[in-house]
Amino acid sequence: MDYSRLEKGIMDFIQEEQVKLGYRKEKIRLYYPLSSLKHFLGEEVSGKSTEELEKEFYEAAGIRLGRVEISRNKDRFCFVVPEEGAEYVHEKRSGNSFIKKLVALLQTHPCTIEDIHKLFLETGEKIHFEKIETEDFDYLIYFESGEDSYYYCFKVEGCHIIYHRFMPEDYQDLFSESVE
Repeated sequence: MDYSRLEKGIMDFIQEEQVKLGYRKEKIRLYYPLSSLKHFLGEEVSGKSTEELEKEFYEAAGIRLGRVEISRNKDRFCFVVPEEGAEYVHEKRSGNSFIKKLVALLQTHPCTIEDIHKLFLETGEKIHFEKIETEDFDYLIYFESGEDSYYYCFKVEGCHIIYHRFMPEDYQDLFSESVE
């Protein structure tokens, strides 16, 4: 099983958390539903024990993230990334990144969806920008190619804007009725 996409997803989430909250050398708990793990790893993940997942993930990513503990409660998985994993992400991925610019922009007032759209365009990448009709979000923006494959969903809430980013497959699962 290829664990590279899961490893990247975990590191992306840790980086985003560190940009938002600051870096601390501490354990980080990440929770994934089985459906997300299937998107990362494929259908075969359903039949694996947490012990098998831990062993295989350590063989794939242990040199970078350390010994990640994995537990499961029904269809919900908890990944506990040790302190050295948080430190690795801080040291190796704390450069000037898009997520850092996005979080900084969202912390300014006033921040508009036009400002966010402009930030995406400034990357020089081709983007998809659309007004969406969901209860939770107003806009969907994503890069049509490149390393950042997340779907960024934005909600305008009065004088500020919140966002959440999804793997494309998770977005499809959650909002399939509102997707063409």
